[in-house]
Amino acid sequence: MRKTILVGLTAATLLTACGSMRDSALNPFNWFGRSRSEPVEANTNPLIPQGGGVFRRRPPQPYAGVPVDTIAELQVERVAGGAIVRVKGIATTQGWHEVRLVEDEDDGREDTLTYTLRALPSGLRELIGPPQSREIVAAKALTENDLVGIRTIRVKGATNARSTSRRF
Repeated sequence: MRKTILVGLTAATLLTACGSMRDSALNPFNWFGRSRSEPVEANTNPLIPQGGGVFRRRPPQPYAGVPVDTIAELQVERVAGGAIVRVKGIATTQGWHEVRLVEDEDDGREDTLTYTLRALPSGLRELIGPPQSREIVAAKALTENDLVGIRTIRVKGATNARSTSRRF
């Protein structure tokens, strides 16, 4: 019984001392003070070249895609957290690459999300084959936040457009 009381009193004494440890140098949370803003020197290391180096990054080039000729299919598939817009287009010739769904800036309607299916043409000799060999597929993931207030998704090509509306 004496040991239990002695251990309890010792623990209580040590716990009350923790309040004064808050500002002590023994408290590891106080080893570093509060952060403060400091000015940065203009040239911190003179051995590092300012122009970059061998592995410098070039600025991204603007995308120069051309609208694909015909939009053949438009599907919006529900997934967890949003939807996936999948588009199949048919190009005029074979060899188109770097296909993207580019969002149009302003189409005048706030409840419509409008995209243009764009691709880069081949730099080689242009071959015209059956439509199956000229198919181009692109997809874009949309979150639920992207779809708030959107009732219609529209995808344009050079000669036609396809749209789909929400089913409630």
